[in-house]
Amino acid sequence: MSTLTLTPAPGAAPLPRMVLAQARMESRLLLRNGEQLLIAIVIPVIVLIGTVVGADHLHQLRTERPIDVFAPGVLGLAVMSTSFTSLAIATGFERRYGVLKWLGSSPLPRSGLLLGKVGSLLMVEVLQLVVLGGVAAAMGWHPSLDPVAVLGAVAMLVLGTAAFASLGLFVAGALRAEATLAVANLVYLLLLAGGGVVLPTRWYGGFGHVAWLLPSGALGEGLRSALDGGGFPALATLVLVAWTALGTFLTARTFSWE
Repeated sequence: MSTLTLTPAPGAAPLPRMVLAQARMESRLLLRNGEQLLIAIVIPVIVLIGTVVGADHLHQLRTERPIDVFAPGVLGLAVMSTSFTSLAIATGFERRYGVLKWLGSSPLPRSGLLLGKVGSLLMVEVLQLVVLGGVAAAMGWHPSLDPVAVLGAVAMLVLGTAAFASLGLFVAGALRAEATLAVANLVYLLLLAGGGVVLPTRWYGGFGHVAWLLPSGALGEGLRSALDGGGFPALATLVLVAWTALGTFLTARTFSWE
């Protein structure tokens, strides 16, 4: 005859389950925020339509189709919007209001919190890719989808997310919330205009060699090369790996949880 045991057995859920729950919550919070939704989806869609429609008078295009030039770059812009700007702003205000400190006292370890944030970025980016890819396809975009192209594009999206997320956490962990808001938006606008993510770096003249070494330039050029059938973007991969390592190092040295 079995004996009923009423002894409490408290304990935390397994780490993967906690990380998944945190990622889901972070994703819902981001998508419910109108400002973050504007940066993550609305602005990239507007940039895509605006650049393609207004490209008739660009002599740089010559024989290239505008949608083939701009669609990969706008995908990179979407990654930058979510992984850097949205993440930095949200984390900065979470520090200000003590949310990170409160989460730090829960069973979720700090590594789990960071993994949850990265997981939420990937969830939102899947939505971005579906929306932007659908809009681009409706405008006549036919990217290269051979295995090497797909592998190269996935590598660019993952490494771009890692590079910009590490830099976004560095900004959010080192500055006050108001300063983070200003810096994240300013950097976003500067990289949008001159970072080589939407416009090819060859259009910038001599500055294009500098733009290529920026995470935005490497991400944009890598996606254009992969999705245009140019093979695996090895150089862009190395640049993004270097930025990821730098951002991770700076974040580890300077990040403050409160």
